[in-house]
Amino acid sequence: MADGFEAAVEDGLRLSKRIYFGKDRAVAPPKPAMVMEREREREREDVHSYLPASPMIYAVIGNPAIVDNPDIPSYQPHVHGSCNPSALIPLQMNGISLEVECYLDTAFVTVTGSWRVHCVMGSRSCDCRLAVPMGEQGSILGVEVEVPRKSYSTQLIALDNERDTDKVEKIEDGGFLKPHIFTLTIPQVDGGTNLSVKFSWSQKLLYSNGQFTLKIPFNFPEYVTPAGKKMSKREKIQLNVNSVPGTEVLFKTTSHPLKEQRREAGKLAFSYESEVVTWSTSDFFFMYTISSNHTVGGVLLKSPSLLDVDQREMFCSYLFPGNQQNEKEFRKEVVFVIDISGSMREKPIEDTQSALFAALSKLDSEDLFGVIAFNDETHLFSSSMMPATMKAIENVTQWITLNFIAGGGTKILLPLNQAIGMLSNSSDSIPIIFLITDGSVEDERHICDVMKSQLTNQQKVCPRIYTLGIGSFCNHYFLRMLAIIGRGYHDVSYDADSIEVRIGRLFATAASVFLANISFEGLDKLDEIEVFPSRIPDLSSESPLIISGRYRGMFPETIKVKGYLADNSNFSLDLKVQEAKGIPIDRILAKQQIELLTSQAWYSENKELKEKIAKMSVQNAIVSEYTHLILHETERGRKGSESTSAQQVSSKANPHKTEDSKPQKIIGVHKLGIGFGNLSATAENTRPGYEEKSPPDAGEIFVKAASNCCGNLFGHCCCMCCIQCCSRLNDQCAIALTQLCGALACLGCAACCDACGGQD
Repeated sequence: MADGFEAAVEDGLRLSKRIYFGKDRAVAPPKPAMVMEREREREREDVHSYLPASPMIYAVIGNPAIVDNPDIPSYQPHVHGSCNPSALIPLQMNGISLEVECYLDTAFVTVTGSWRVHCVMGSRSCDCRLAVPMGEQGSILGVEVEVPRKSYSTQLIALDNERDTDKVEKIEDGGFLKPHIFTLTIPQVDGGTNLSVKFSWSQKLLYSNGQFTLKIPFNFPEYVTPAGKKMSKREKIQLNVNSVPGTEVLFKTTSHPLKEQRREAGKLAFSYESEVVTWSTSDFFFMYTISSNHTVGGVLLKSPSLLDVDQREMFCSYLFPGNQQNEKEFRKEVVFVIDISGSMREKPIEDTQSALFAALSKLDSEDLFGVIAFNDETHLFSSSMMPATMKAIENVTQWITLNFIAGGGTKILLPLNQAIGMLSNSSDSIPIIFLITDGSVEDERHICDVMKSQLTNQQKVCPRIYTLGIGSFCNHYFLRMLAIIGRGYHDVSYDADSIEVRIGRLFATAASVFLANISFEGLDKLDEIEVFPSRIPDLSSESPLIISGRYRGMFPETIKVKGYLADNSNFSLDLKVQEAKGIPIDRILAKQQIELLTSQAWYSENKELKEKIAKMSVQNAIVSEYTHLILHETERGRKGSESTSAQQVSSKANPHKTEDSKPQKIIGVHKLGIGFGNLSATAENTRPGYEEKSPPDAGEIFVKAASNCCGNLFGHCCCMCCIQCCSRLNDQCAIALTQLCGALACLGCAACCDACGGQD
């Protein structure tokens, strides 16, 4: 899907050469790299250059004849045929504004910009495709578009059943191009039109040794710069950091020349605004620290709004590890449980292997490890834990190279039981099961039941389970549930290119635990209390700990958090309780709670819980498995009735709207949830990223063959060139050429019949 998008953008940049801007420069694709540079890029397997690295809008061109400057029409040779698939011409950008609000471990990002359909005749129109790349664990919150006479906005709705989707007009292009790139299509925008667009999303801040890092895609290609030399190009950034109360925030470094506006206790504000010659060519990043060498924490309280699905009070408890470089970490006993089924072949298993080598090399000599590879069977490096000596690491490296051969099916329960058996004698350490898989299995709920019973032993520290799912065919809610049961963490690598990074980051979190068996005292007197997650994970120097919940009753003025450290000493910290003034903890915690509740809903198959999640999703604009995203189209200056189907869906989306304020049209977008795994794709060992496609029928084969043939032919020669060429042929050549074309046509028909399977 991403490859097709890149090819469409490349075609669009070629088409944009037709546009004439008078004395101004013409829009052209980037200069081709030298041959040796291109070879080095292939060796490094760099990210493709035509995927959006910043918010972008593209003109969707199916008919190349409409491509022209809407202000200065020029002579264009007529083009026969069409672009199949459609080409994407990046629109020129007139202005961009970035606003960021940082709270705890979450950033809320709003990008507002203006783009112009500079590449389509003023008398014609085209669809415009929006693309929004987001940062770490990004979640789209909404898109608003303003064009002359019309406006568009997205909204999540809970549909009662799948048949409701039939009442909504669907649009083919929408959803996620990649897990971090959201796309949306705006239909039929006139050439020369300016689009004002507002994108909103949330993302996580990266954290390591007391330092927070915010990184936002903000790298604009040269070809979105307006052609006019005297056109104003204004770039604006506003950043507000609202840390936890009672702490000091220290600015470290940034990518753009920010100017400090305000500094208060726990708060920073920066801004940047300038007229620029070219747009930003680097991602926006900002680093800051919480000034503390020790663990700091607190509790924030907030009352629910009147429209909140859950009318219980909210609390949010946070623990920031600070700079723990001198803090002793637990000795580790880790068993790597790695999927080597047939679907892991080639890049997934190669990158997993490389990440595993890197993780093993970071173990200390007093640490213990084990490796279990599984498909239909299990393959153990050793039946018992091995000390991580240099000799043992060399041996396991050779064993992995010989035994990590992708093939067979997927069975998860047996290797997990074997891993728990290997860790049964752990003491004075953190026993860890590190599970990596790309597939789904039928007995996932049974596996959760078995793990829950296995981990309720009387050991001081029961085995932790860290899970990483690769691709979209595995059930990430099953893997998250395993992590909850095992007091660990779950991470996702949807993209094969990110496997090494995600495994490395998850292992760094597991390997840097310094506070275990965390519990809170003082919550037992509250009524109807619910904690997320239900089993509290350990505190690592590579990740802050955010615990949230709902309750009824009077929250105490202070609560105590307890645990024990790697030197076997007890840890205790009093947490001050205060109102969350200026910190929207409901927005901050919504995504975490929806994901955890969805795992519980999958595990328990509770219908009421699914309905609650759908309502939470609509209320907080957070994508879930039980909601759909719709696009409202409103024509300004007109009031009228809608079709019956649009009225029904709109009333479900917002029952408080009056009839006059209803949108004129509702366009459905693909369901954005990741789903609950794909058993058939796992059984067939389909590699991550390769979706099943139904074979086209005979008619589709014929139409596509004809359109591609004509499109390729007339894409390289115009009508006038053909006429001039044919006029110079003598009679004998014309007859020979006609016979040749007839023979080729017969061969084409024969090939088409073969492609149809020889059916009558």
